[in-house]
Amino acid sequence: MDIKILPLDETKLKTPPTDDFGFGNKFSNRMFSQKYTPELGWHDATIGPYAPFVLDPATAVFHYAQEIFEGTKAYRRPDGNINLFRPWENMKRFTNSARRMAMAAPDEEEHLAAIIKLIELEQAWVPTYPGATLYIRPTMIAIDSTLGVHASKSYLHYVIVGPVGPYFKGGFSPVPVYISDKYRRAVRGGVGDAKTGGNYAASLLVGEEAQAKGYSQVLWLDAIEGRYIEEVGAMNICFVYEGAKIVTPPLTGSILPGVTRKSVLELGCDLGYEVAEEMIDVHEMLADIQSGKVTEVFGCGTAAVIAPVGKFGFQDKEYVINGYQSGPVSKHLFDELTGIQYGRVPDRFGWTLTIEVN
Repeated sequence: MDIKILPLDETKLKTPPTDDFGFGNKFSNRMFSQKYTPELGWHDATIGPYAPFVLDPATAVFHYAQEIFEGTKAYRRPDGNINLFRPWENMKRFTNSARRMAMAAPDEEEHLAAIIKLIELEQAWVPTYPGATLYIRPTMIAIDSTLGVHASKSYLHYVIVGPVGPYFKGGFSPVPVYISDKYRRAVRGGVGDAKTGGNYAASLLVGEEAQAKGYSQVLWLDAIEGRYIEEVGAMNICFVYEGAKIVTPPLTGSILPGVTRKSVLELGCDLGYEVAEEMIDVHEMLADIQSGKVTEVFGCGTAAVIAPVGKFGFQDKEYVINGYQSGPVSKHLFDELTGIQYGRVPDRFGWTLTIEVN
């Protein structure tokens, strides 16, 4: 890919933060973008100043929600270089999401090359602060300026980056999760396994209701029977049985195939745990918490990495897990996974791509 690098206005440059990162509200000075049309294919690949877009009020994405995105991170290694974690999986999932949303997909190798180039230019924005990372958000939107329920013919693909701290304010502390008994997020055969905005829009009302009740996240049940566990709004979910077996729901088509989820299953097996993908009945799971058979529950995703769950709220009753304490299995996985991501421990799986800095 031939990427045009545009100069920046030195008088408008932002300085990377050193300790107050927040999450998702600070962005670097540059962004990548390119466009697609049937006549030209992908063209006008540019890395230039981070800036707003000007779009027609009839732009398709505003009316028919034809858009996708990804989320991955860059990690500062002890030697000063930068790691990407399994970025090939994110590029593949971006392509799969594009296919499901009837969108043109950029070449996966060129997509990754553009991200690497952007990070090389913005390497000062990759934090050295412990636990902080550079969040990477590739996005694609439909930009035809015409009304009508059909796939757009033209697209805008862009990538923005910004430093972030922990997704949850408490860091690796347990979080309370509300199980929705009334609403459903996605159905098999729908777009639940695509990373598209509509899936997240469907979760917002329940998320607000859950927060009003004192919960951080919502756990969704299947839309057919309303009894099988699927995923949490911002991450996949895993259950630890008797301190030795890690179980997560299978990818039935309504669950996002998480890169961290896949890594937990592979890493868990390597660390000696029994791992399985099984349908989990919510009533049986809650009974197993009460009996002590379920010893830990944790969410896993790019944003939070591993997030212990301290309690579930379901039908006006609370179910506390492990005395509302993080458990040894989730901590073991967290330490091993972040050790690989930051380059503190050897990557025996070939999961990382290292960007050498000047």
